[in-house]
This record gives sequence, C-alpha cells and structure tokens, in this order.
Amino acid sequence: MSDTLRVLFLNWRDTRHPEGGGSEVYVENVARSLAAAGHDVTIFCALYPGAEPVETVDGVRFVRAGTKLSVYAEAVRRVRRKAFGELDVIVDVQNGIPFMSRAVAGDTPVVVLIHHVHREQWPVVYDQVRARIGWWIESVLAPRLYRDCTYVVVSERTREEVTALGVSTDRVHVIHNGIEAAPGLGVEPSDHPHIAVVGRLVPHKRVEHVLQAAAIIRRSHPDLRVSIIGDGWWSPRLQQVAQTLGVGDIVDFRGFVDEKTKHQIYASAWVLALPSLKEGWGIVVMEAATHAIPAVAYRDAGGVAESIVDGETGLLVDGGAPELARALQTLIDDPQRRQRLGQAAKSRAEEFTWAATTRAFAEILSGAAGSTTRVSVVPAPSGHLEHQTPEGVKDQPSP
Repeated sequence: MSDTLRVLFLNWRDTRHPEGGGSEVYVENVARSLAAAGHDVTIFCALYPGAEPVETVDGVRFVRAGTKLSVYAEAVRRVRRKAFGELDVIVDVQNGIPFMSRAVAGDTPVVVLIHHVHREQWPVVYDQVRARIGWWIESVLAPRLYRDCTYVVVSERTREEVTALGVSTDRVHVIHNGIEAAPGLGVEPSDHPHIAVVGRLVPHKRVEHVLQAAAIIRRSHPDLRVSIIGDGWWSPRLQQVAQTLGVGDIVDFRGFVDEKTKHQIYASAWVLALPSLKEGWGIVVMEAATHAIPAVAYRDAGGVAESIVDGETGLLVDGGAPELARALQTLIDDPQRRQRLGQAAKSRAEEFTWAATTRAFAEILSGAAGSTTRVSVVPAPSGHLEHQTPEGVKDQPSP
C-alpha cells in the first residue's frame, strides 16, 4: 500500500452540529492534521438544518446524511456498498452506540474510538426500557462485534472501563486530548469571585449543581458571579432553576460564544466548575488551565479525575452540590492556593498538544492498515475549532 492513507471517520455529529462537543473537536483535529499531510480523509456524520450534505473544510471531506439516530443505518448502507470508495481504515467513533461498521467493513480494518463509557448516562437521558437497550448494545453487543479491533481511548479511566467490558488490555491505547495554547488577550481576573461553567446544557452535565453551589456561596460572597457558556435543550430548565434558587441575578447564561469570547471569560474567572456526571477527559479543564484557572469536579466522573490532579491542579470532590460548593469556596477564599493550583494546571496543560495527539493516532491508523512506513501528519491548517450552530437550531436529548 502507499504511504497515503484513505481514512473514513464515522461520527454521529461534527463540531458545527447543535450537539457538537469535545468528542468532535478531537476527531476533527486528528482528521485535519491527516488531511494537511496529504491523506484522503472523510468524516461521515448526521445532517442537520443549515448544513451542507457534502463539503470540504481544511482538506477534510464531510458527508452528512440521516438524523441523530438514522445516521447509523445510513453509515451501514454506505459502507456496505462502498460509497466512500476503497478505504485503508475506518474509525468508528462510539458515543454510546457503535456504527456496526465491523459487520459490513469486509477486509477493511476498523479502529474504535471511545471517549467514555455511558453506563451512568443512559438512565439519566432515556426511559428505563431504552436505557437498558442502549447499555446492552454498548456493554455486550459492541465488545463482541469489535472483538478483533484496535481501540483508542482518551484517558486511563476510560481504558479501565473498556477493559471491564471484556476488551483485552493489549488492544486498548490511550491517546489524550491535545490543547491549543491560550490566545493572548490581556484580560485580567475579575475583581469579584467569578465561576465559569463551559459545556452543553443537557441533564448529565448537571449544571444545577453549580446553581445550588452559587446559592450557598453567595451568602458569604454577595458579589459572586457565574458565567455559563454553552447551550442545549436543557437551558430553559436551568434558567428556571436559577430563578427558583434566587441566583438568577448573578448567573449569566451566555449561550454559544465565539472562541475569543470563551477565552476572555476563562481569563476573567477565578475557578472552573465541571459538575458532569461523566467525561472522557475534560477539554474544558485544560482550556481553563491555559489561563492558570484551576478546576473543581467530581471524583467519580471518569476522565476528569485524570485531567485534574487532585490538590495539585484543581480539586476533586465526592458527593453532590454541598461538597462542590465547599470546594469552590475554598479556592475563592484562598487566593494563594488558587493561584498555586492555577499555575500548576497551566504548566501541566503544556504537556498535552494536538501535535502529539495526531502523531500517536496516525501511528495507530498506520498499524491497523498494515502500513510498514510511518504515516506522516502535519499541524492542522487553522487554530481553534469553533462551535457554530445554524440560526434557529436547538439540540435534542442525547446520551
């Protein structure tokens, strides 16, 4: 085979999808770097209002069809009939549900990419019956179907979860998320306590916990402010909760913002709160860290217990909103500790680069495809990927 790979990524959404998030940033940074080096790269994902069915961005060909659920059947049909041409390797991105590509790929090798296992999220998002079906597909069917495939995960925590499902350890490779250097904005930390929250507004992100924590903290810090960056179908519920808790006047729901604005908010914050039920890694932790902002999250939330070094770059807590509030207030009340953790977080973030991520991923693809030469990658042709939601489009429930 030639040194040029023909790679197909199967992902249920892209970064411009209303539900696009960290998983999509990871996929597209790898894809863009491969394309910049001359490889033939396609991403197949769901179509959504305002999106082009076919377009090329930064050398990556995007093909969109189907909805959040029907995209899986569309992928199976197209892979079976070789609609993407001859391929050297397929990357099946499993966000809870696999694309079943192994069943129709023939001799084409498949690499499975998993950010985290969704055991805890299924019952939060879906009713009991659908949650059980989803978990059975993820935990029983998928490991059997992809039993001969190479896996890539983004944290050691996810590797532990995947091997617990029966995937042999030697087939699971950890490739962490990279992070872009913080843009130079000249923004100073706010002169009043400021908590930042960044992510999709969906139930399993548990932003309610931050609102509850804010109600506690404002008793001793009436000048507290909370900035919530992101949007989603759970936003109206969260705004209602903020009013009910009496914190509507100190919480700013910013919605989706451009990359510059996001980093301005990071730079002005004192601490990042990440109350998610589960994260594969926590890109927002590292984004905040580039501004020397420490993070507070839950110890049992998967990869965040790896992206945050407890007591060194941030704090991990057990329990719920009261414990979260205590940890946030600890850092608010102790500027020296907050700054010490923030500087350590910044130093650690410098260890994680997209260049390293894409090089490691390219080696996995090369090995899976049977290439005997090193597959080249170059830095992606543009910087930060921004979430751009078509006007009037809202996201929908998802695991």
